[in-house]
Amino acid sequence: MLNNHLHVVSEQIYPFDARGIAKRFRHAAIFGALDALTSGETMRFMNDHDPLPLLLQLEQRYGAAVTFQYRQREPGNIVIDFIKT
Repeated sequence: MLNNHLHVVSEQIYPFDARGIAKRFRHAAIFGALDALTSGETMRFMNDHDPLPLLLQLEQRYGAAVTFQYRQREPGNIVIDFIKT
């Protein structure tokens, strides 16, 4: 008997470089990318500044459904992993 189940690999990391997106579209694009993640997947966010207002918005919108961890936090080079739980 063939197994026809679709197996989704969790713990995938998808890069998201916000520096190439017009500022007026960034938050909407980030929300869309996070909405597309499944449980266990990670969006690796790169930006030229620390997005503190965005982090507050994400907390309000997703609560514990999305966690984050800084990978790099240097002036001009911010890398944050957003993990869908």
